[in-house]
Amino acid sequence: SALPKNLWEIIKKDAKIRAKGKCAICGKETSRLEAHEKWSYDEKKGVQKLEDVISICHDCHSAIHIERTAFLGDEKRAEDHYMRVNGCTYAEMRQDRNKANIDHRRRSQMEWQADTSWLNKFTK
Repeated sequence: SALPKNLWEIIKKDAKIRAKGKCAICGKETSRLEAHEKWSYDEKKGVQKLEDVISICHDCHSAIHIERTAFLGDEKRAEDHYMRVNGCTYAEMRQDRNKANIDHRRRSQMEWQADTSWLNKFTK
């Protein structure tokens, strides 16, 4: 939302071209790929860095944002997809989800400086 719409469209198109019609996470072939930002977090320095924007299928996007997905009522499908893609059990999926929630709560309390230098290749 911080980018002009035309720049975001260029970035999404680049991600789709690189994906070659396949989800960057599960490999599913689909014409309906969604853009997802990949960030890294340096908690000691308080820097969140945009590393990439990738194209992923709706099921992987739902699993990544599972708390939002649960709010919308499609939690089981997202959990099943996560377990299938990661080859894990329900208990392992819950453990991963709990860790992600703990990380999210901790990071939400921090003041962050955003490093979006990755975008420079699209603004030259």
